[in-house]
Amino acid sequence: MFRAPTDSAVFRRYFTTQVLLPIGILVIAVVAAVALGLHWAAGTSNEVSLQRQTRMTRLVLTSATDRLAYEQQSVAAWNQLSGELAKPRLDKIWIDAEIGQWLHEMFSHDLTFILDTDGRLIYAYASGHPNAADSFRSAQADLRPMIDAVRGISKNGAIPRQSRKAQTTALTRPETIYEGFVTEVDGRPATASAMLISSQPAPVGKPEPILVSVRFLDGAYLRQIAAWAMIDGLRFSMEPKAHRGETMVAFSDKTGRKIGYFFWKPELPGTQIEKVLAPIAAFVILIMVGMMGLLARSLWRSGRQLSTAIVDLRASEAQAQHLAFHDVLTGLPNRAMFHDRLEQALARARRGHPCAILALDLDRFKQVNDTLGHAAGDTLIREFAQRLAEIVRTTDTVARIGGDEFSVLLCDANRRKDLEQLCDRVLATVREPFEILGSKVFVGVSIGVVLVPEAGTDRGDLIRKADIALYRAKSEGRDRYRIFTPLMDETVKLRSEIEEELRHAIISGGELEVYYQPEVEAGTQRIVGMEALLRWNHPVRGMIPPDQFIPIAEETGLIVQLGEWVLAVACRMARAWPDIFVAVNLSAVQFRSADLATRIIDIARAEGCDPARIELEITEGVLLDEDHIARGILQTLREAGFRIALDDFGTGYSSLSYLRQFKVDKIKIDRSFIQNLGHDHEAAAIVTSVVTLGHAMGLTVTAEGVESRNQMQLLHAAGCNELQGYLFSRALPAAAIVEILAGRQRLHDVA
Repeated sequence: MFRAPTDSAVFRRYFTTQVLLPIGILVIAVVAAVALGLHWAAGTSNEVSLQRQTRMTRLVLTSATDRLAYEQQSVAAWNQLSGELAKPRLDKIWIDAEIGQWLHEMFSHDLTFILDTDGRLIYAYASGHPNAADSFRSAQADLRPMIDAVRGISKNGAIPRQSRKAQTTALTRPETIYEGFVTEVDGRPATASAMLISSQPAPVGKPEPILVSVRFLDGAYLRQIAAWAMIDGLRFSMEPKAHRGETMVAFSDKTGRKIGYFFWKPELPGTQIEKVLAPIAAFVILIMVGMMGLLARSLWRSGRQLSTAIVDLRASEAQAQHLAFHDVLTGLPNRAMFHDRLEQALARARRGHPCAILALDLDRFKQVNDTLGHAAGDTLIREFAQRLAEIVRTTDTVARIGGDEFSVLLCDANRRKDLEQLCDRVLATVREPFEILGSKVFVGVSIGVVLVPEAGTDRGDLIRKADIALYRAKSEGRDRYRIFTPLMDETVKLRSEIEEELRHAIISGGELEVYYQPEVEAGTQRIVGMEALLRWNHPVRGMIPPDQFIPIAEETGLIVQLGEWVLAVACRMARAWPDIFVAVNLSAVQFRSADLATRIIDIARAEGCDPARIELEITEGVLLDEDHIARGILQTLREAGFRIALDDFGTGYSSLSYLRQFKVDKIKIDRSFIQNLGHDHEAAAIVTSVVTLGHAMGLTVTAEGVESRNQMQLLHAAGCNELQGYLFSRALPAAAIVEILAGRQRLHDVA
């Protein structure tokens, strides 16, 4: 980005070096690139064209021999010529007219000779004149190699004549025997051909004369070749001296003897293109230079204007830099800065300076947001951040990762005891109430701790392990800290394995089973209902407790499939047990789907079960987490005939207020209150209050976890309607329940 200094002289110097100089260099570079590119393209085009013309010239000159043989064949294969030559006396007038004169006038042959089979001259015609024996004597030495080749004579002796048959497609009769090449004849470049004169059919044992033709390449024939091949200025010279603008190609005969040099004026398209494009390129460059000048002028004006606002710009940049690495709400470092400082700390840890990472998550933050609003939640986040920053040292880093998640990087954490004391101070500080919008708010914090380098030095792995320790702190009751140990990682891996195996169990269906625990009438101990409880009999791990796999199913969403499967089984059993109800637990995860009520109603209808026989148990967490959705779902289910029970009553955030908002049919007192009956007067008072409240609201009250007769008597005296617990029966498979309901087994015998 262009930054203009405020001082005028400095700005002028800066503008010259940072704007004008680069623009000048750019212009020069563009001009040089265009010129070099145009010159290179023209040169390349000329070179390609020159190579093509050279190949064409060589091809034209070498193909002249085939053309000469083709023209010879018109008379060499003429039966009348063979007949004339076989006569005792040669008719020279006929030969002159039909052979010598015809080949000269028709095909411009310069020399025409007819020899007998021994190579002696029979007839000679040169440049339009008969009786040219002198011409043959002058050219005989140059023509002897091809004449001997046709006669079938080599330096070492005779060669079978048939091996010299022509192998060219230029002839109409492939069996014609001839030999021809470009050579020097009587000191001049020429193309020559010697061909046997034979009739059809060929006479047996009769000698065949030889027709020899020569065309010189330095006269009219050369101009004819140049016109035919469109070669400009084609000429021949014995010396390799080219005129201006000419190119040349050396020409040799068949033996490699250099004959001379052919010159011509090549076509150079690149040069023509260069002449055309050079003015255009110059014009474009001038326009570009003008535009660059206008651009420089505009930049000068803009730079002067920007120089007056440079202070504000730098302030904005500093603010943007701060925002890029700090959280807007709290002003703390954000995730990016935390990771950067963590990398620096890890580098020091590898050199022997240990550190620690704390992952923190506020407990019950969502309840504050839901009850007091998002403004209160933001205020709570700021207050918590301030308290946290006051506890740690200035050398440590406190960062807000997102939402109610924070991370702390403790440098030089040498003593584990100091780390534990810091975590205790954080927990104690957060337990103090927060003044939020005129209300006192109580929250907690869960902390996961990982020690470096004890747990490793890889950033991503350490953050993962801190999250594992944080999850352990939350799963063990929240509002506490846990330091990562390898066993926690094994636990996470075990959870992953259980998740995968649970998916398989849902698909196969053979490992899952529904057990039932009776609910009895308090006074008569008559069975009035059954609570359906899911059990997993793993083929390797054995019976896996629900508290191990149900949380995993809720986290992964598998609880939706499991819940609907249990409901379908319970509906079938309720239809088989007409005198009692069957209770089914619904997870808070299931309430995240707005069509939950529709699916439950459809399952009961598909199983042919009366909804009044099904009791749906929910926890207060359902009402707290998704109250706007849960209200509509529960209302729809109650209107369809299902009974609604509030399970684990008394352990939630605000049980009494939610009883007034949501319509339920039953409350189930949590077992934690029942365990201390007979030993704790406060527990008895709480149970009595809950029963009184429930009856006042017209609700059925059930006590869970009844394990002794003393508890049973106290609960009955307090007014509980129904009881449930190991005193009466543990959870049993359906077959055992059938035995009990049939009277073949007493309830207390299976307790």
